[in-house]
Amino acid sequence: MDHAVILALLIPFAGTALGSAFVFMMRHEMPARLQKVLLGFASGVMVAASVWSLLIPAIGMGEGVAAVVPPTIGLLAGFAFLLLIDYITPHLHPVGGPEGPKSRLSKTAMLALAVTIHNFPEGMAVGVAIAGAMTADAGMSVAGALALSLGIAIQNIPEGAIISMPLRAAGNSRWRAFGIGALSGAVEPVGALLVLLLASVVTPAMPYMLAFAAGAMLYVVIEELVPEASQGEHSNISTIGFAIGFALMMVLDVVLG
Repeated sequence: MDHAVILALLIPFAGTALGSAFVFMMRHEMPARLQKVLLGFASGVMVAASVWSLLIPAIGMGEGVAAVVPPTIGLLAGFAFLLLIDYITPHLHPVGGPEGPKSRLSKTAMLALAVTIHNFPEGMAVGVAIAGAMTADAGMSVAGALALSLGIAIQNIPEGAIISMPLRAAGNSRWRAFGIGALSGAVEPVGALLVLLLASVVTPAMPYMLAFAAGAMLYVVIEELVPEASQGEHSNISTIGFAIGFALMMVLDVVLG
């Protein structure tokens, strides 16, 4: 397997682990201003990655007006999939939202489950991008897949911190909080590898899969990140973070893609 492909597979997990390591650098809960900036930044990165790295290539794989049909179906399917998972799975939202269905699971277990659920589609997105780069008529490159992977990794840094810090505040040891936060990102390379193993089968459905990954990522932004970033004071700071994250991911995709 090409070194660039391996790198693209592992970078998002490294981002989650790096963010989870914040528990070793901070004694108390994350300051509200910093959390708002990170939430906004993560939202901007994911929205830009969904558009430039997934939806635009998906549309480009078709011809004429009909080119928009597969991406539309895939996008809505991605939203529907995450909505269904959120509905049937007992968990806490990663940034302190309401609980899902009642469960006897501990708060730590539900929190870890929530992050794992939402990290899996991001791994699939990287796998789809790599598979698209290996498809001659997909109009994508390994560098573009690497840009998407890097963008997701950047997004995972604040996400890892936002997960591990509350776990520490809830009474878990630093190493336990770090371990749970880091392991929540382990599903990303798994999701990517699963897509790659099925690449030969799913190549005809590539536009659908690219858009599906985009829909899943946008669902996380709308359902989890933006509401929390907009609550209370300092919401303008999260807006600035969104703009910076969006612009950075856009530049990365254009320059590396």
